[in-house]
Amino acid sequence: MERTGGNPEAVPEDAGGTDEPLDRPLPEGVRHRVVTIAADAFGSLTTAELPAQLRQYARFTPSRRAKFAGNALAAALETDPVFRQRIATRLRETQPELAAALDSGTPPPAADPLDVAAAAYLLRPAGWSKLVAAAGEEAQRALADQVGEETNRELRRLREELAEVRATAQRETAGVRAELEAARRENESLHRKLRSVTSDLRRAEAAVRKAEAELDKTRTAAAAELAASDAEGRRLRSRLAEAESALEAGRRAVREGRSLEDMRLRLLLDTVLDAAQGLRRELALPPVSGRPADTVEAVAPGRMSPKDIARRALAEDDPALLDQLLALPQAHLVVDGYNVTKTGYPALPLEKQRLRLLGGLAVLAAQTGVEITCVFDGAELSAPVLLAPPRGVRVLFSKPGQTADELIRRLVRAEPPGRPVVVVSTDREVADGVARAGARPVASLLLLRRLSRA
Repeated sequence: MERTGGNPEAVPEDAGGTDEPLDRPLPEGVRHRVVTIAADAFGSLTTAELPAQLRQYARFTPSRRAKFAGNALAAALETDPVFRQRIATRLRETQPELAAALDSGTPPPAADPLDVAAAAYLLRPAGWSKLVAAAGEEAQRALADQVGEETNRELRRLREELAEVRATAQRETAGVRAELEAARRENESLHRKLRSVTSDLRRAEAAVRKAEAELDKTRTAAAAELAASDAEGRRLRSRLAEAESALEAGRRAVREGRSLEDMRLRLLLDTVLDAAQGLRRELALPPVSGRPADTVEAVAPGRMSPKDIARRALAEDDPALLDQLLALPQAHLVVDGYNVTKTGYPALPLEKQRLRLLGGLAVLAAQTGVEITCVFDGAELSAPVLLAPPRGVRVLFSKPGQTADELIRRLVRAEPPGRPVVVVSTDREVADGVARAGARPVASLLLLRRLSRA
């Protein structure tokens, strides 16, 4: 088929068929196929070949064109024969067998009625309106058959579901009946248990009432026994008071008798003493002020003091010097604790330093029997030290605001003059202070050597 001249608006010579009117609206299925064919053929036309109302959809895809421009396409196909013929020409090119069959008046029996009706509507062969009407009726019959088939399938499905629901309901009903029967039996069992428990409760209440009655009897008997016991206690207390009165009377009688004997003995003793004093006055005897041995002339030995020991030929670090000092009568050993421990074992913690020194001093006290006082500096302690002093060793901590040196000097000043006091400290200030107070200072190393020997 050729186009006439170069005018795009001219109608082709074989525009096809007569312009037969439709006696009913275009069936919806046929209309949808017509719009789909027009949307597919839309892209092969130029913008000038398109009706003015369809040019805005020129860049749409066929699916979007059929969706958004369906009504406009259907209206243009119905009112614009030139546009319809151009779409029909495109259809002849894409489906030549169907177009030829329609032109010959014998549409293929195997073709889809909707496709045949849509092609007839566009190509407009002779009797096309009948083909469209027949296709519409066929489509409606097919739709009705399809709807009927779907309805039958849905009906069968609903019947199957109903049968299944009935079976499920029967099973559930049977289960509920079984549960109801089990609940009934359980209810009967519970009723029996309740009757049994009620009977037991009644028996227990009777037993409680009996026990309460017995308890009342016991309480009454106990109250009677308690009253009797109180009466017996009062009687016994009365007898005890009488016995105590009798005892006191006996003791008083004994004291009076003893006082009489004491008075007689004292009178006799005074008589003897008065006679002796009278005899001493009569004989004019002098008082005794001495002993016979005191009349013998001799040189009496002097008492040894810590200073006398210092004059002997012993080194200041000789442990024998400390032994001689501790051997003095009533000697008192005062130890500057931290001065000794930090000289002997400074790497240990303070607690272990104290324990080690006090252990050695306890051994020394047991060996010599000397009085030992160990003084520690307590000025920086945040809390009192929990310490059990060993036997034979007095442990003192200085008060807050007071040093151990001051406490040592106070201990030395508290001793009476002439008592041997030995102070162990390497601190020169401490040594000089106690020396002025009459004590004997020795070095810490001397005590450490003596303790190591012990």
